[in-house]
Amino acid sequence: MEIRYSCNQKDFKRYTTEEMRDEMLITGLYKADEVVAVYSHVDRMVTLGCMPVNEVVPIDKGIDVWANFGTHYFLERREIGMFNIGKDSTGIVVADGVRYELGYKDCLYITQGTKEVTFASADPAHPAKFYMVSAPAHCAYETRLIKMADANHRPLGSTETCNKRTINQFIHPDVLKTCQLSMGMTELAVGSSWNTLPSHTHERRMEVYFLRLITSWAAFTISSTVMWKVCLR
Repeated sequence: MEIRYSCNQKDFKRYTTEEMRDEMLITGLYKADEVVAVYSHVDRMVTLGCMPVNEVVPIDKGIDVWANFGTHYFLERREIGMFNIGKDSTGIVVADGVRYELGYKDCLYITQGTKEVTFASADPAHPAKFYMVSAPAHCAYETRLIKMADANHRPLGSTETCNKRTINQFIHPDVLKTCQLSMGMTELAVGSSWNTLPSHTHERRMEVYFLRLITSWAAFTISSTVMWKVCLR
């Protein structure tokens, strides 16, 4: 697992383009039957990718959980959200013995305290691609599969400004309870080309974006944020 550290905003202004890419851009998330993970010291977020082809892949494959997190298993003090972005695929996730099938663009939230999580593909010729983000968690809620029909849909923008889009809120307080993780998928309309510009930051949270171009004129982005809130049980 790669570890990335926080950078000072004054130092960042002096970075070259290559240095900025090295610090902020994650590449190579998908390798057959492997888990690729990047641990950020910003909000302790972990971004993961898994493309199971011929094996059932455990979530901690290649990760020294005790050395990096000080826990006995990956989700002992964490929660995780994931999308299957493998087109024409069906992904299979087993969480503590419960099986979930994720079609293209389906989302799964797995709560803190889940001990065993594995990934597989129903058809090796069309492998699932799990895009995942994990955040620290101090309480447990309900593991839940969320289909596109279950998400909140917020249309925004316009054709005139080239940003007509729909924000699909999957892991969101209006859909289900989590400790602090939120995830959504923004779909750009045909002919629209931007969503997050101009580049910006948030004092109250950090964000992780996954961008995928579907055609020359359409794309979707998945945003993952840590929303700072207190959840006491």
